[in-house]
Amino acid sequence: MVDILQKLDILADAAKYDVACTSSGVQRSGRAGQLGSAGMAGCCHSFTPDGRCVTLLKVLMANTCTYDCAYCVNRASNENIARAAFTPRELADLTIGFYRRNYIEGLFLSSGVIRDADTTCELMAQTLDILRHEYRFRGYIHAKAVPGASPELIDRLGLLADRLSVNLELPSSKSLQRLAPEKDRASIIAPMRHIQRSMAEDADTRVLMSRNMVYMGSHKPVRKTRAYAPAGQSTQMIVGATPESDYQVLSLAASLYRSVSLKRVFFSAYLPVNDDVRLPVTDAVQLDREHRLYQADWLMRYYGFQVEEIIDEAAPFLDTELDPKAAWALGHLDQFPVEVNAAPLETLLRVPGIGPRGARLIVRARRQSTLHEADLRKLGIAYKRARYFITCNGCYGGAGVAFTPDALRAQLAAPIQGGRHGRRATRQCEGQLSLFDAVDTPEKRKGCRSAGQQLGAAGGEAAALPQSSRQEPQDAGRAACATPEELFAA
Repeated sequence: MVDILQKLDILADAAKYDVACTSSGVQRSGRAGQLGSAGMAGCCHSFTPDGRCVTLLKVLMANTCTYDCAYCVNRASNENIARAAFTPRELADLTIGFYRRNYIEGLFLSSGVIRDADTTCELMAQTLDILRHEYRFRGYIHAKAVPGASPELIDRLGLLADRLSVNLELPSSKSLQRLAPEKDRASIIAPMRHIQRSMAEDADTRVLMSRNMVYMGSHKPVRKTRAYAPAGQSTQMIVGATPESDYQVLSLAASLYRSVSLKRVFFSAYLPVNDDVRLPVTDAVQLDREHRLYQADWLMRYYGFQVEEIIDEAAPFLDTELDPKAAWALGHLDQFPVEVNAAPLETLLRVPGIGPRGARLIVRARRQSTLHEADLRKLGIAYKRARYFITCNGCYGGAGVAFTPDALRAQLAAPIQGGRHGRRATRQCEGQLSLFDAVDTPEKRKGCRSAGQQLGAAGGEAAALPQSSRQEPQDAGRAACATPEELFAA
């Protein structure tokens, strides 16, 4: 019989391929008599081996699955992995035990498909019900709804979780049919639209209940104790397992932001874990491509870029050597350099090295005085990049480099040469922290104290990052006018 720790080892490892694990989006303080709280910035207790910050207990309900998706390590035909499943009581008790030991702040819960979508969602809902109502847990919970589940079960999850996700998995209907034949675009898009409608109805009801209105008869809305998925919904796409271009991926993401009000689209570089003739034969993980897609997604949501400005059908893949914003600037040198003391906010946002916060600080600071290079550095601008595209009171900072695409590209694509000040390598302990090591030695306690100091510093840095879930995405271009169904079919 598999014990709880063995199950945790199996199911936490099986969940590592799911990257949609953000705890931002909800601000909820603790309350007397109840457990937990949720913060927009999250907390950084540990790091995964690839450097990603772990803020939640990320685990599967079960890694048994009736589906046979070619790319998934938990596919039904995979006989080389150990299988396990939590009961709702086991997982709820484990989550609270971890929380009380200050290991976690919340829960990220997904699952393989146990018998069918409804059975899986019912077990997940039972787990969250124990946490919310029996333990009165107020911490952050992100739950993955299974495509094909009934609307009633999705609504039940939505009233218990802070964020819901329905994974697209692949960017087109053709690829989905080839690699995940048990899934179809209708079963994926339909719950997304249902979640969007439910969130809108919940918001409207709360607005009405907050007003002193008089209702005739029995038409008064029923007051709800919890908001419906207050952190919104997100999705995840695998890139690299199928031949779709970055243009197709970003066009679909833009359409989803516009049509179903997604908070975030996560991109996951295809990782070869199975042998299947339908999958590409490669050992390379396209992490550079994944990184550029995230940067392009950020430009669409926070910088006001349209899809066609970042990429087009003539050149359908992003440049892996240059970030998308710099690539756009090199293609529009006729618009540069711009004067930072006069350029409007929208223009400053187009300058490589200047982000939304920096642009707002520049607009605010120049009301008081004329800005120079030293002032920009104090405002936190990445001046080494921005200097080629700006002037400060008429002075151009990129002197010595020809103002041509080739010369500027060589500067922007060059590896960053950082100084030795603040290097983490000098204070990094050996090995990776684990939550489950049972051995307690003086050397381990010393290593944990050193790592704890590192994580504390990292947590402070993470708190200063932009809170992506708190802002609505921008309308993302002409390609986004197509519906997700149309883009899936393309």
